[in-house]
Amino acid sequence: MANANFIPVNGVISDIEPTPEMCCETLVTIQTEDGIEQFIIAPDTYVINGIRLRPGMQVAAFYDGNAPALLLYPPRHQAVVIGQRRPRETIVIDYFDENLVGTDNSLKINPDFTTEIVTSNGQKYSCEISNQYLIVYYSITTRSIPPQTTPRKIIVIC
Repeated sequence: MANANFIPVNGVISDIEPTPEMCCETLVTIQTEDGIEQFIIAPDTYVINGIRLRPGMQVAAFYDGNAPALLLYPPRHQAVVIGQRRPRETIVIDYFDENLVGTDNSLKINPDFTTEIVTSNGQKYSCEISNQYLIVYYSITTRSIPPQTTPRKIIVIC
């Protein structure tokens, strides 16, 4: 995960099909506001909460922007993380520093007693969350710089 550049793609799954080349991989087509994008879901893709992906599901899929990409249409990426999201909810993956500010200064998180904080396998996490990669679910932010939010859920990637 070091130096990963997680690029999010938000949309609705329109199709899921096995890849004929690799039996353990699945090709997921996501309809976005800008068109369609495809993601390869491999055995090492982290599917948040181990949910079963299905057409019609609103998702956020992330790929490593530093990884090589095939020049295809529609764009096809190797998914690093994919998860279901609620309407009007944002999911980000980033490294948050000691002040809980993301690497590009685009978000500061302020968890409170209502924020669910868990590990990637769903276990309660009670240690310090700063200086780690986090998956953050949130709905609204302040208009400050950086924007601030109280997340609904945080998944610590240990």
